[in-house]
Amino acid sequence: MDFKNTLTNWYSNNKRDLPWRNTKNPYYIWLSEIILQQTQVKQGLPYYNAFIKQYPTVFDLANASEEEVLKLWQGLGYYSRARNLHTTAKYVAFKLHGKFPDNYKDLLKLKGVGDYTASAIASIAFNEIAAVVDGNVYRVLSRYFGVETPINSTNGIKEFKALASSLIDKEQPATFNQAIMEFGATQCKPKNPYCMVCPLNDSCVALQKNIIDSLPVKLKKTKVKNRFFNFLVCIDKGKNTLLEKRISKGIWQNLYQFPLIESNKSLSSDEFHLLNIKDSFLHNLKFDYTLYSLEDKVHKLSHQHLYTKFWIIETEELLKNAISIKDIKRYPVPVLIGDFIDTFNFEEM
Repeated sequence: MDFKNTLTNWYSNNKRDLPWRNTKNPYYIWLSEIILQQTQVKQGLPYYNAFIKQYPTVFDLANASEEEVLKLWQGLGYYSRARNLHTTAKYVAFKLHGKFPDNYKDLLKLKGVGDYTASAIASIAFNEIAAVVDGNVYRVLSRYFGVETPINSTNGIKEFKALASSLIDKEQPATFNQAIMEFGATQCKPKNPYCMVCPLNDSCVALQKNIIDSLPVKLKKTKVKNRFFNFLVCIDKGKNTLLEKRISKGIWQNLYQFPLIESNKSLSSDEFHLLNIKDSFLHNLKFDYTLYSLEDKVHKLSHQHLYTKFWIIETEELLKNAISIKDIKRYPVPVLIGDFIDTFNFEEM
């Protein structure tokens, strides 16, 4: 079986019509690759279109404020990608005069660009022979060749990169890279792959050995940490509320949230009442409170699960440093906060 030609032939007949495949513009390709890091195409496509519409050139993106970029990114998660996107746009626009590096080695120096992204941009935009290895590629190669080395091990990363580099079509690296990624995304899927109609099924090691479901191998994930968040949704007599900016490194850096009290367990209403709030603005405030929902809203991140409660704080006093509830949707917020804002009817308060 000619692995290379079979893949590229399959791709020519089955590829999805995606806007970044109809251009060699490195800005568009870079933007699509950053958005699609840890994001599926169906979720990332609307964001790509929105960014292209609002920021048609790297100069437009560079001249935007970080807050504007984060707001447009809202809902995609992994917000460091958006901050790195903005940093790189400013570097390319103002230091490189709008010209992206045209090779893998220099692309790798850009903030937020790793081996995979540099390989993708270099091959697709500049036709450099640079093999891509993402989750889809790991899956295709591990199954077809029966490679059981863990993909998130040092040896595995080196082994799969070397294997992909040995297979890449040197005449059309862009086509090959996109073909193998597309094949993993739509044909050799994580669950229920289309093995019966796969053009590689007569020589796939995993299919022959009936180990499709066990490949690729991945080392055990980091233990998930549970955290307990109590958001204070404050509303004063002037129809104002409070938002605070998360400035420390960690989750949601530079996004906005309601004032937060973190506890060591999920709190009942009585426990919240007894909570030591001497370091909070609530200490000197007369207020009534209600719990929005008895059940914790569980928000799952890669290495932590957030058990969240929203406490509605109502006061007849005017809050300091408050914003009008009419302006609340202007601020970039985590999807957890955004979902609450969308479901909670502030206008009726």
